[in-house]
Amino acid sequence: MSQTHRAVAIDGPAASGKSTVAKRLAESLGLVMVNSGAMYRAVTWQVLQEGIDPKNTAAVLEAMSRMRIDCDVKNSLSTISINDRLLTTEIRSAGVNEHVSKVASIPEVRDSLVTMQRDYLGEYDVVMEGRDIGSVVFPDTPFKLYISASEEVRAARRAKEGETDAVAKRDAEDSKRKASPLKVAEGSIVIDSSDLTIEDTVDAAREALIKLGWED
Repeated sequence: MSQTHRAVAIDGPAASGKSTVAKRLAESLGLVMVNSGAMYRAVTWQVLQEGIDPKNTAAVLEAMSRMRIDCDVKNSLSTISINDRLLTTEIRSAGVNEHVSKVASIPEVRDSLVTMQRDYLGEYDVVMEGRDIGSVVFPDTPFKLYISASEEVRAARRAKEGETDAVAKRDAEDSKRKASPLKVAEGSIVIDSSDLTIEDTVDAAREALIKLGWED
């Protein structure tokens, strides 16, 4: 890991609140927030745009070899563009929700995107959220958090957002995949957000970082 830049790794299952917590934590600490999941969603979106079956690993990899993927930062938030198209709300579509776990389970896809994720640390102090940030992307960072919540709470959050993630299915797919499965990274502090507001969860995250040795 870079000697001059620090990484806060936040992992957790779908709809645990980790993205919102990561964003607000980054704002409060003056860091760049990186949504690693957006990268996998962006690749999935492009695969679907090209009419490729996400289960066809060879076709997915061939398509990815042709993609121009650009990761950048705007207003202290990560951005992702494919073939010069900046992707935002498109990657939250039902189709992407349904297929992203399959695309993200392909080891070569993960290897390529993990390299891009690590590149952020060459220029910025980051709060990065995802499913393998503390275990794979930045295993050496001492600042590891795992945001969880009950399946019922997470399903209700997805429904409130108007999305149709089957959180139990996503949990199973992400936890059982061979390539970088979702798990609590060694050294992580676990925060259960089931009965917490976002503000309470962010406060708990800040307290956890202090316990882990964070100094502003």
